[in-house]
Amino acid sequence: MLAMSRNSTLAATLLTIVGGWGIVATTVVVFLVYRNETDPDKRAILTMGVSLIFIWCVLGGIAMRLARDRLVRLVRKLNIDWRVRFVLLCIAMAMLEEAVTTSLTNAAPLFGAVTDAARITASKNYLEVVLFHSVIAFVPMFICWGWLLHRYAFTPAEVVLLFGLNGTLAETLSFGPQNLLQVGMWVYVYGLMVYLPAHTAPTDRNARPVHLRHWILATFLPLVFVIPLAVFVVVRILLFIWHGVSKAFRLRHSGTAINAPEHRNSSSRATSDCQ
Repeated sequence: MLAMSRNSTLAATLLTIVGGWGIVATTVVVFLVYRNETDPDKRAILTMGVSLIFIWCVLGGIAMRLARDRLVRLVRKLNIDWRVRFVLLCIAMAMLEEAVTTSLTNAAPLFGAVTDAARITASKNYLEVVLFHSVIAFVPMFICWGWLLHRYAFTPAEVVLLFGLNGTLAETLSFGPQNLLQVGMWVYVYGLMVYLPAHTAPTDRNARPVHLRHWILATFLPLVFVIPLAVFVVVRILLFIWHGVSKAFRLRHSGTAINAPEHRNSSSRATSDCQ
């Protein structure tokens, strides 16, 4: 119990530090962009990002804290395995977060955007975003965390911090190293997806004590769980390209075969006319 308390305190301290960095970094970026950037789309993207922080991280975080105890009591009454319950609630929270981001993308003209390039989601279609781009990729990570919580006694504060780092690394691997500088934002954007679900895990689940090596494990293992999905997506893309190339080749080949008899018939007619 003492180790859990120390871990929770350390995680809360790190969350405070990361949050402070996020405030400083965001303030600097906002100042520099609004002062020097003339592209209305880039300014709109920044405004959408700041709006996400305010709506999801600030207002959403406050709402989650106020509703936490009541929601946890309600969810724990569901007669399903707590790990399944944890994963399902994580998915629901991720879908809620994507509802915010997709709404902001669709509201881009209100922020001064002039083209469709101004967006913070892969699509303006909510179902396309959650089914093919974002939430579908989070599910393996949520499953991994269900297993981690079953095996190790991570506290909610640790789960928020570590899943926030999972999200930061995922953004970095997907969109570039500049996302490491935005760790203050990503830790809270992703961490709040698991804040309420982490509180629904039973405290008497006989899990093993958590040590530093388990923090390292939990930082990288969820990303490993995504690899099968990534391989599947890559294979589907390659198959799609292969089918497209094969179809084009068959059409070209069949067109050549059709034109060849016509050429021979034309030659025969020309020979007959000469005779």
